[in-house]
Amino acid sequence: MDPLTGTGWMTSPPPGDAVWLRAEEPSAAAGARRHAARLAGRLGFAGERLGQIQLAVTEAATNLAKHAVQGEMLVRIVRTGEEASLELVCLDRGPGITDVRASRLDGHSTSGTLGLGLGSIERLADRTGMHSLPGAGTVLYAGFTRSADREAGPAPGPPFAGLTRPIDGEEECGDAYAARLDGGTVYAMVCDGLGHGPMAARAGREAVTAMREAVLPARPLDLLRQVHQRLGATRGGAVAVAAVDPAAGAVRFAGLGNVAGWIVGPDRRQGMISVPGIAGAKTRTLREHAYELPEGAAVVLHSDGLTDKWGPAGRPGPSREPLLIAADLLRSAGVRHDDRCVLAVTTAGRR
Repeated sequence: MDPLTGTGWMTSPPPGDAVWLRAEEPSAAAGARRHAARLAGRLGFAGERLGQIQLAVTEAATNLAKHAVQGEMLVRIVRTGEEASLELVCLDRGPGITDVRASRLDGHSTSGTLGLGLGSIERLADRTGMHSLPGAGTVLYAGFTRSADREAGPAPGPPFAGLTRPIDGEEECGDAYAARLDGGTVYAMVCDGLGHGPMAARAGREAVTAMREAVLPARPLDLLRQVHQRLGATRGGAVAVAAVDPAAGAVRFAGLGNVAGWIVGPDRRQGMISVPGIAGAKTRTLREHAYELPEGAAVVLHSDGLTDKWGPAGRPGPSREPLLIAADLLRSAGVRHDDRCVLAVTTAGRR
């Protein structure tokens, strides 16, 4: 995928492609390693490379159990267009890392251990990222791609990334996201299916299908109408669609219900307006709004499983990797007992 002018897409993974694990005890490493091996095997990883993935996952889970508060880990398959990779995302709520650069060096340790974990993860993965705030917590991701040329370094990733997490006790998440890149514009959608469990998840899947089948370019209002029509056979949900066009310095947005949309800069954020209602049910007139997109700003959509009482201070800047932005928000703002979804679109370097 060319992140500037190409085409491509990404959607929330089905339940069998993603596993959330708590990493608060030493025994968590074995479970994480087992799930990673199963998902990596589905992608065709084998031999030495499979062993390296298992080592990276073990190191990550061990670090969380030793050093973190409320450590948790996501192991998932990510499909970007026709390509698929294995991804590891780690979140915790403290104590944070004072010197992130030093923490990546072998031999650095704050607990008397050898301190090999973070450095080895970075070497073994095809791409990594980390953000930490002392006293608050840390987010870390690592990606493994079969087609990667490790000598040439990591290829540029898409300018969007999303995360979903089902409410505790459910395997399927009622929240879903989709992002498509077409001619330099990113079309981003988040759906919050009503309730939880399989019926809510069905609404999310239908919303994703509507976005996958849509003909681009298109107005967000028209895309929202297509999702609204598609959800008529489901219990419905809240939906927001944004068209992010860095070249024009503009975002167009259409929302129905309480999915939040934000334009995020280094020191401020601006909310975007949705109309009340439920996609898939009788509703009032849909509307589309246009907003200025400052250079380098990010656009974030999230379900009400995340509180909207967050600000840009202390977060990964809008020019950072979209997965870091999404993971940090899920970690810090995803405090409600609900399905959770966040989708981030970055624009730095795309004008």
